[in-house]
Amino acid sequence: MIDFSIILAGFGGQGILSAGKFAAEAALYEGKEVSWFPSYGPEMRGGTANCSVVISDEPIGSPVVNDADVVICCNQPSMEKFESSIKPGGYLIVDTGMIKIKATRTDINVIEIDASGIADEFGAMAYGPISMLGCLSKATGCFSRDSFEKSLYEVLPERRHKMIPGNLAAFDKGAAEVK
Repeated sequence: MIDFSIILAGFGGQGILSAGKFAAEAALYEGKEVSWFPSYGPEMRGGTANCSVVISDEPIGSPVVNDADVVICCNQPSMEKFESSIKPGGYLIVDTGMIKIKATRTDINVIEIDASGIADEFGAMAYGPISMLGCLSKATGCFSRDSFEKSLYEVLPERRHKMIPGNLAAFDKGAAEVK
């Protein structure tokens, strides 16, 4: 795998940037080169937030993603902005609980998941993007569940380790959505 790129996008406060860090850290556990590049509006919570993650077997020249292999969208403005940036044959993972429009492209793979519903079920908004990481992992194999679990222990502060079982359950629920 050389330069596998992911864009995660949604509202600030949804856990987009944290999900990107988990994905990046999981790939590090698999011996990959990784970049994680966050971007968010000045309003933070409730404003726009996105990050790009590049995973590679070789040193990464730039963290900027113009043509993504995968775009994970947690709100409609993000889908409208980033759907066009997916490489043909790439993946669009969409939170149907937040996005009511359908993808317009026919040259990409679309995975629809009610990530917001999963977040509600597990009791925290941040579990939505985590379920979408489960879809990402299962659909692309860019990192394993084991590596994802290790990333949780690495990235989350110890006081948040009590959330790890919920994160793993949300990840597994998302992975189960991929046919």
